[in-house]
Amino acid sequence: MNNAIVDLSLSDLALAYTLILVSLALSRWQRIGRERQLLWASFRMVAQLLAVGYVLHLVFAIPHPGAILLILLVMLGFAMQVIGERVKDRMPRFYRIIGGSLLVGCGAVTFILCIAIVGFTPWYNPQYLIPLAGMIIGNTMNAASLAAERLASEIRNRREEIECWLCLGATPRRACREAIREAFRAALIPSTNTMAAMGIVAMPGMMTGQILSGIEPMIAVRYQIVIMCAIVGSVGVTSFLIVLLGYRGYFTQAKQLRPDPQQQRTDGNQT
Repeated sequence: MNNAIVDLSLSDLALAYTLILVSLALSRWQRIGRERQLLWASFRMVAQLLAVGYVLHLVFAIPHPGAILLILLVMLGFAMQVIGERVKDRMPRFYRIIGGSLLVGCGAVTFILCIAIVGFTPWYNPQYLIPLAGMIIGNTMNAASLAAERLASEIRNRREEIECWLCLGATPRRACREAIREAFRAALIPSTNTMAAMGIVAMPGMMTGQILSGIEPMIAVRYQIVIMCAIVGSVGVTSFLIVLLGYRGYFTQAKQLRPDPQQQRTDGNQT
């Protein structure tokens, strides 16, 4: 079997980009109104990937732990920005909670994966560390968005229930138990569905990339199993921290439920 990697030219990339133009045309035809966002997202994708490619080329040529850690921090920063754009109803101390939860969840799981499981040397080898951390951060980012948004929604919809529990002498955590459970459950759904469909319905991206590069399929399968376990672990830890720390911001130091900002704005507009 020929294991040579097929190189893609600029004309190949241009031809592939026409597939996005097809989606743009269909969106225009149906008057969805998302053409500008789709076009801008495609330009942003190309620019970001080209920039990352050049940066990784330099880092791979001269690997340095400081530069690699800086790249990982930048990745976390961009993940926080994307989460902030997705979540409209933000909890108190939003960025502090999201940033800390991502740092702990993604950082701990990436450390365990790279040091204890894969065990490459040196520990900052960019060929392994950056792609593995990127997959963990990218997948955890989606779960973090769901956890934060669902927690805010649950607390808003359950305000009367929560206040009733508080009147009965319950602690804020007990009063928000169901809201915390639902937010955590929602954050785990995408990862659960991905694992259930993986292999039969969907061919994972990492496994596909390794097979295309000539790696023996069973080795690619083992790597995919390991990275999926790491992703689910990171999703679980990060989402749990977000809901556990996030609900506290909805209460005062006297353990009273803070007023709903949206309801206050609505009442103000009616007045």
